[in-house]
Amino acid sequence: MRVLVVGSGAREHAILLALAQDPGVTALACAPGNAGTASVAEQRGLDVLDPAAVTALAGEWRADLVVIGPEVPLVAGVADAVRAAGIACFGPGADAARIEGSKAFAKDVMGAAGVATAGCEIVDNPAHLDAALDRSTPPYVVKDDGLAAGKGVVVTSDRDLARAHAMTLLDGGHPVLLEAFLDGPEASLFCLVDGEVVVPLLPAQDFKRVGDDDTGPNTGGMGAYAPLPWAPPDLADELVESVVAPVAREMVARGTPFTGLLYAGLALTSQGPSVIEFNCRFGDPETQAVLALLRTPLAGLLHATATGTLADLPPLEWAEGAAVTVVVAAEGYPGTPRLGDPITGADADGVLHAGTRRRDDGAVVSSGGRVLSVVGTGADLAAARDDAYRRLEGVHLAGSHHRTDIALRAVRGEIGVPSVR
Repeated sequence: MRVLVVGSGAREHAILLALAQDPGVTALACAPGNAGTASVAEQRGLDVLDPAAVTALAGEWRADLVVIGPEVPLVAGVADAVRAAGIACFGPGADAARIEGSKAFAKDVMGAAGVATAGCEIVDNPAHLDAALDRSTPPYVVKDDGLAAGKGVVVTSDRDLARAHAMTLLDGGHPVLLEAFLDGPEASLFCLVDGEVVVPLLPAQDFKRVGDDDTGPNTGGMGAYAPLPWAPPDLADELVESVVAPVAREMVARGTPFTGLLYAGLALTSQGPSVIEFNCRFGDPETQAVLALLRTPLAGLLHATATGTLADLPPLEWAEGAAVTVVVAAEGYPGTPRLGDPITGADADGVLHAGTRRRDDGAVVSSGGRVLSVVGTGADLAAARDDAYRRLEGVHLAGSHHRTDIALRAVRGEIGVPSVR
């Protein structure tokens, strides 16, 4: 099977590494890729937001399967165009990708499906903002209705800060969601979805805040780990039954069936699981940890999902133990990052590339905010965490920063699912 992966982040690097281990894969290409993916796959230049360009490349390269990594091309309808050309594509069409592209749409789907989610009020006019804030209680959760790469959310007890963020969004023409705050630990569940067929992967947990102890602004994700030692063993099955399967059925009922990777971000609250958000693709950085443990050949899973045969596959197989991902970010991130700095140690095992490029002189330099993901594995979460941070010691990028506490509270046994009242 010839597989073309569209994207340029550490998520795509992780997908390519998993595909490269699949004996059914005969050729790999990545477009546009980065300095790390170039060692795994043929690189092609590409405007990932141009459906015609993606389709043309897939045809020219004779792809048997196209895997679209990022959400923006999915929302733009790239998967629709690829499928219309008769090429199998892993990723939802534009109508189904609205589950991530519009949080208001996702709330409507969840309401119709009877899925628990945070109560919210949608504000699309600055004149209505203060009254809406008066009806809210701190901590305030202020979200951009559209795509924001994980950085469109502010959670704060400071009303002035909440208002300022909301006004920034509204002034930019973006509707705002004011959500109720959800208690309890968070979990990410990736599910392969083919219409009403749902196959869960391992639950994971990611870390959105930039600083240790969950301080500072939200980012696209500073680290993750899988599985969740503090969660009940049947958590994934419970979440499929109560959350993902009802949403998948509702999407079918609306005439926009979902095919691809449906990612549920959840809070495991004292009232039971409640959805924070849905994404329409593999999450980054959770993918780097989850795929490090997958033993079922990935290409067959993605191709079956893309071609309507997911229900025919046997149960997934997983490695024992755990995996931890730590993100190395450039100076200035999640604001304007400093670019062009040389990186050493970036070609070591367990180091996945995101915002990197190779200079003409062969040096690997930074080209984005989240630059690298360092992945460690081990017999348990403590060993995986130690492995990740040991590997991180061999990486150097001037001015870079990373969190030092990824998975630490879980290793210490400080996380638990609250008893449902």
